[in-house]
Amino acid sequence: MLLIPSIDLRGGQCVRLLKGEFGAETRYEIDPRVLLGSYADAGASWLHVVDLDGARDGTPANQALIRELSSLGRLNIQLGGGLRSRALIDDALQNGAARVVIGSAAVDDPALLRAALEHHGRGRICLAVDVRVDEGGVPRVRTRGWVQEHALSLWELLDSFADTSLQHVLCTDIERDGVLGGPSFRLYAEAQERFPDLQWQASGGIHSLEDLVRLDAMGLSAAISGKALLEGRIRMEDLHPYLPGA
Repeated sequence: MLLIPSIDLRGGQCVRLLKGEFGAETRYEIDPRVLLGSYADAGASWLHVVDLDGARDGTPANQALIRELSSLGRLNIQLGGGLRSRALIDDALQNGAARVVIGSAAVDDPALLRAALEHHGRGRICLAVDVRVDEGGVPRVRTRGWVQEHALSLWELLDSFADTSLQHVLCTDIERDGVLGGPSFRLYAEAQERFPDLQWQASGGIHSLEDLVRLDAMGLSAAISGKALLEGRIRMEDLHPYLPGA
C-alpha cells in the first residue's frame, strides 16, 4: 500500500477541516512548499493536494500556488477541488498535475467523468466520493465541499460507471475526517468486496501506524493522511514501508 501525504489549501495556507466543516478549520503555520519538500525528503512519491476554496465554491482559487508546487518536480501531484469542467481538468493536467480528482462533478455531470477517462486515460483520473454512513449502514454521497447530501449511495454511484475504464477511487468517510479516530475499516472492507477490481484510496481518520498496517493488510491501494502527518502523530521513519523512496 502506498502512503500519500495530503495538503489541503485554503487561501494559500495549509489547513485541515473537522468533519468537512468549513467553520471548524485548523490552520498550520507551515509553507506548503516546505511541507512538500519534507514529504519528498521522507520518500513519498505522490502528494494529494485539495483546493478547498474550489471544492466549496466550484472555482479553483489556489491555482498559482498549485502550479508552483507542481513545478518543483519533486512529487507527483494528485489534485482535487473544484474541477467541474473539461477546461479546468485539461488545464490542471497540462500544468503539472499527474492525476486529477473528480468529485462533485461526477455526481452532477457523469458525462464529464466519462469524457475525462476516455480522453486522458484511467491512470490520470481519480473519482473521489465523500460519504456519510447513514443509520442503516449505507454510505450516502455528499458533494459541494461536503455540504450537499444525496440519496445516492456510494454503491449506486460506482455501479453507474461500471461500463467505463475507471480505476482509481478515493473514498472519504466525512465523519472520520480530521478526527484522528481511525479509518472507516468496515466501509473499505465492503467497498473492496463489492468492487475488487478498483484501486481504492482510503482517506479520513488515520492517526497511527497501526491504522496503516491494518489498511495494508486489507489490500488497499493507497492511504491518504493529512492531519496525523502535519501534527507529527506518526513518525516519518516508521512510514518507510509505505514510502517508495525511503
